[in-house]
Amino acid sequence: MVREISAGGVVVQRTAEGWQVAVIEPQKEASPVTANRASGKKSQKMLLALPKGLVDPGEKPEQTAVREVREETGLTATPIVKLGDIKYVYVRSWGDQQRVFKIVSFYLLRYESGKIDEIAEEMRIEVKRARWMPLAEAVRKLSYKGERDMAERAAEYLKAHSGLRAGG
Repeated sequence: MVREISAGGVVVQRTAEGWQVAVIEPQKEASPVTANRASGKKSQKMLLALPKGLVDPGEKPEQTAVREVREETGLTATPIVKLGDIKYVYVRSWGDQQRVFKIVSFYLLRYESGKIDEIAEEMRIEVKRARWMPLAEAVRKLSYKGERDMAERAAEYLKAHSGLRAGG
């Protein structure tokens, strides 16, 4: 079985309304099933995810998380702590249809600078839109259970470390 190692970030900033997290709407490939469903009466749920990507050769996962956040959201952020790993198996929907064992390490990152959704045009192949949303809402609305768990861990960490500098 092929193995893939990725890393991603839960980027937070404190606002007057509370903690906000950067999320992305990935571009979806239109498969025949999706196309049929889209034209039917059933409305498709918006896909919400955390920024993440493959660890490049010679790169540490923490560096990957910072890079992927910058590429997919337009934000510069500083690592605070590793939140944990998500492990799962998927079947590639392109090319060889191989089963892949994937590990994604997630890090809590503090927003430093940048404007959300100001990303390179070539990233629009991967990211439809990046935006801020309340962290408490992300815990419920992220599309993948593992990522909802990471948002929950981030919220717990921030609650336990209430003196954390807001960033930005």
